[in-house]
Amino acid sequence: MFQGFDQKGRDSMKKVTKTEAEWKTQLSDEAYQVTRHAATERPYSHDDFPTAPGRYRCTCCGAELFEQTNKFDAGCGWPSFDAPLVPENIGESRDASRAMVRTEVHCNTCAAHLGHVFDDGPTETGLRYCINGVALDFEPKLGTKE
Repeated sequence: MFQGFDQKGRDSMKKVTKTEAEWKTQLSDEAYQVTRHAATERPYSHDDFPTAPGRYRCTCCGAELFEQTNKFDAGCGWPSFDAPLVPENIGESRDASRAMVRTEVHCNTCAAHLGHVFDDGPTETGLRYCINGVALDFEPKLGTKE
């Protein structure tokens, strides 16, 4: 699935497209609803990731999205990050559902819905990427334990 590394040593990915049937076979029911149909998981249902060094990848295609060092506890019930690991792997779009306007974030490699980004983050970036945990896979840094 991975296409090699770019000049910074990060994965460079080709676009991933699959049929709905293929996504349903690959993903759990909840991951399918969240990533392919923009559902939202219950708060605190998937925010139990390890605190060891590592990175977070898209559960659908494996694209690198976030690094553990950018994760923080926002107290909102979803994994929160102040910046993406590979900015070009994350796309944004306007989301006017639920009687409000938000900025949806999705994986640029496979179009998976990840969550939303807000401008109320506590770090110098001022951003809070509020991500559905079921959309993420944690990859520990080599030589560390989860």
